[in-house]
Amino acid sequence: MSIKIIKKGLADSLQDKGRYGYQHLGIQPNGCMDFMSAWLANSILQNEIDQPVFELHFPTSHLKFEDDYTICISGANFVPVINEKSIAMNCAISVSKNDVLSMLQPIEGKTAYLAIKGFIQEEPWLGSHAYSGVRLEKEDQIHFTSNNTFNELPNPISNEVIESIQKQVFDHKSHIRFIPGPAWNELNQESITHLIKTPFYISSQANRMGFTLSGPTLNLNVPNHFLSSAVTRGTMQLLPNGEIIVLMADHQTIGGYANLGQIILVDLPRFAQMKTNMPFHFALTNLDYANQLYREIHEQFKH
Repeated sequence: MSIKIIKKGLADSLQDKGRYGYQHLGIQPNGCMDFMSAWLANSILQNEIDQPVFELHFPTSHLKFEDDYTICISGANFVPVINEKSIAMNCAISVSKNDVLSMLQPIEGKTAYLAIKGFIQEEPWLGSHAYSGVRLEKEDQIHFTSNNTFNELPNPISNEVIESIQKQVFDHKSHIRFIPGPAWNELNQESITHLIKTPFYISSQANRMGFTLSGPTLNLNVPNHFLSSAVTRGTMQLLPNGEIIVLMADHQTIGGYANLGQIILVDLPRFAQMKTNMPFHFALTNLDYANQLYREIHEQFKH
């Protein structure tokens, strides 16, 4: 029982929560770029929220189901079709043996997630199935058990929660909030004003390792005097040319550029789904509020 890649996509992979606890060995965590949409797809299928999902980027892979499965697609809307017939997102969909899933065009967002009702049969590496720098290739087969039975319980996640998560992930008018980092006080006053008041844009130099931003040039009072230190997803590094790069899921384990701040976890899915040249503003926040927001989000997925 498997799902076969019959046409390679741009940069598709299998992801989950990632593998944490190994950065001191130089091993990247990886994991979903937009964890909220991945959680949503799994929750709708009554899976554990961190079960492996297919992370799809347009143009996406074409996937052939070699058994009957129940699936759910969340995240970016790429107009999913089964055997060239449109299917709904954010709900459980039954597919039959030899059905083919493809996606027609990018309407909203950058990353879609395909969850499977059942359990992956591949062996994890260091506690995770997240592909580390490996993309899905044509003829690859990912083995899942086929489990089309649902618990006889009310819908584990309500329509209100689905709408709420969708709104949070695709609300591109709200600010991207961050906690000041070690180099925050090293910015000159003009740069601080620019960072808070001026819009930024995600440049074309954006991938799973990091998003380089276009916007005002920022300057430190004393440039390039920072030692290398640990980084994580959402770390805002100031490059020598005055641009910001925000580290994403496949980030390196340490970095020597100035650490201006940390985008809070609940805003990273929204940031990850922003398209190139979409304007946004930054806003300061604090650790206590960031933790409160994460707890509130996580509570919505309990079932």
